[in-house]
Amino acid sequence: MPSSSASTTDAATKPAAGSGGVQSLERAFDLLERMADAGGEVGLSELSASSGLPLPTIHRLMRTLVACGYVRQQANRRYALGPRLIRLGESASRLLGTWARPYLARLVEETGETANMALLDGDEIVYVAQVPSKHSMRMFTEVGRRVLPHSTGVGKALLAHTPAEEVRALLARTGMPAATEKTITTPDEFLAALEHVRVAGYAVDDNEQEIGVRCLAVSVPGAPTPAAISISGPAGRVTEAATDKIVPVLQEVARDLATALTNTSAPS
Repeated sequence: MPSSSASTTDAATKPAAGSGGVQSLERAFDLLERMADAGGEVGLSELSASSGLPLPTIHRLMRTLVACGYVRQQANRRYALGPRLIRLGESASRLLGTWARPYLARLVEETGETANMALLDGDEIVYVAQVPSKHSMRMFTEVGRRVLPHSTGVGKALLAHTPAEEVRALLARTGMPAATEKTITTPDEFLAALEHVRVAGYAVDDNEQEIGVRCLAVSVPGAPTPAAISISGPAGRVTEAATDKIVPVLQEVARDLATALTNTSAPS
């Protein structure tokens, strides 16, 4: 019948219901990511320039995000990430640590040393998971602890591929206080250390955070958020000879963890 034919044609050419909503959702998340990349506070014109979206579209999306509490408008008319994101971030961080634990346990089993996972949160390193060594003498870092990146192996691993000017800006904001006599305390020396990380494929904290402790770290390649894993132990055990055996294990576990974190399936 003609009416049935017309209906079939309309159904075939009409966009699926809700497709505009999906696009808006994708754009909203993209704007939140861009705000985070910009330090958490931006103006509409900056978002328009970086995203390529027209100002009216951005304004509409930001109004919705503000109403939901995920963005707040400042007195200077700029927009900042909102407090409701804190709860989401904390929950996601706990889950990330839970997902990582089997991989950290594997590191402990194969290297004998304490294994950690850390993220770059703003200008600081935050430890989100740990599995302790079975040795009586072992390293312990409290989950949730925050440290500055310049004195840690995970900090070097996370910043190794960050542009030099961004690294210098971060160091200017945080300062480079010496935790020990071996801590790197100048930007040029730290940038040289990052170059070594890029060449070698792993980072070292050699008594820089705590005397007598040596750490080896690698980034988790392609992780949804910048992450690194490490092992730490007494310098007498984590020697240069041990490093040659431990680093390949670290790199393999990091690749496997990255695969697990990025292997998401859409609900059916």
